[in-house]
Amino acid sequence: MKPLKTTLIQSDLYWQDVDANLAMFEEKIWEVEEPTDIIILPEMFNTGFSMDAANLAEPMNFKTFRWMTQMARQTNAAVVGSYIVKEATKYYNRLYWVEPDGSFDFYDKRHLFRMSDEHITYSEGRKRMIRNFRGWNIMPLICYDLRFPVWSRNRYNKALDELEYDVLIYVANWPAPRSEVWDTLLKARSMENQCFSIGLNRTGSDGEGIAYNGCSVVYDFKGIALNKISNQPTIQTVELNLEALHSFRKKFPAYLDGDEFDMK
Repeated sequence: MKPLKTTLIQSDLYWQDVDANLAMFEEKIWEVEEPTDIIILPEMFNTGFSMDAANLAEPMNFKTFRWMTQMARQTNAAVVGSYIVKEATKYYNRLYWVEPDGSFDFYDKRHLFRMSDEHITYSEGRKRMIRNFRGWNIMPLICYDLRFPVWSRNRYNKALDELEYDVLIYVANWPAPRSEVWDTLLKARSMENQCFSIGLNRTGSDGEGIAYNGCSVVYDFKGIALNKISNQPTIQTVELNLEALHSFRKKFPAYLDGDEFDMK
């Protein structure tokens, strides 16, 4: 059971400037000196949290996706983050998971932040995405999804005698005034789902004058923070231990008493 090295790149973003953000993140990625398994970028990492989808959206296999593919190949790590994608006549806040061999998957944000009219601009996702990578099962979600524990639920598969995932990732543009909610819910998700919970947020302020204070964090299955939380741009690599997770689940199998239900 190899440890999983996760690299969180917490950064300010250039407002609605794809080229500047890709160049900036490429520089930051090359600052990571040690080998890593996953590189995590914020929500809408190439533009900031914008509702100007008509001018910023990209089709599949365009500039940002190709950049993610290149970064994954060159670093031998999976790269994950969301950006604005157009498919037919619809726009999505879409998270891509891109692996070094070029394989990929995506997740469309399920819970759209109505307080910013995100639900008017974008179409909601209909399914979760769980990816097996280097022996770990990982489920990435996006920002506002954090407030909805049913969608994040780590369900138990009786046939396989295992939980669906080991690591829960949230990429976000989570405003500073609600940072306590951010931290509390991330810790809760880790404990209730008996998993590692990672929240990667941005810093700085966007073109709408909204401030962000980072506070990106990795919690273990007991709700213990594994990194030093900062409100400044920072790059941190945190190692996760799968053997410790499995041992804890075996000793305290609360998931066996979970309620069964279907999600639509």
